[in-house]
Amino acid sequence: MQQRPECAYMLDKLRDDLPRHLKYHTLGHTLDVYSRAEVIAQQEGLTGRMLELLLVAAVYHDAGYLYQRVKHEDRSCEIAREVLPHYGYPAEDVEEICRIIMATQLPQNPNSLAEQIICDADLDYLGRDDFFTTGKELYYEMLHDGVVANENEWDAIQVEFLEGHHFFTPTNITLRSEKKQQNLNQLRAKIQP
Repeated sequence: MQQRPECAYMLDKLRDDLPRHLKYHTLGHTLDVYSRAEVIAQQEGLTGRMLELLLVAAVYHDAGYLYQRVKHEDRSCEIAREVLPHYGYPAEDVEEICRIIMATQLPQNPNSLAEQIICDADLDYLGRDDFFTTGKELYYEMLHDGVVANENEWDAIQVEFLEGHHFFTPTNITLRSEKKQQNLNQLRAKIQP
């Protein structure tokens, strides 16, 4: 990861200040989204200034979790609007970063290639081998916040989510769809009546 000062600042904040009960929305998740966004962007041919804005958005996309879970994307944009002008970002670039961040809000509805890339990067794990271990971390967060009561309820929510989810970029459609289907099939078999 290229260490731009605006990114280093936020990564330090995430490392030091995220609530300790967060097991999924961690610095590790942000670094994973950044890394996947970089790879997908390369495959999709996104370059130049838009690539730079995408990668800054990846670093800031869950910054709102420093303060809140509900509508954290809105708070992430507030943070970006507060911080990024101090690093020389003009208002139009900050607003583009915020559009990219807001694309990660569920249900995802990206309007540009950069938005499609961050959506796929954010949920990349759905089609990976670490789906169950990563999902367990999210389960613990949801359990802590009272969103789910037990693992069966969580598994049912995941099945419904996976059934309604689709990747947006040709890269992730090709790379992750088959494994995502396998993960879904495994989840369905796991659910207890």
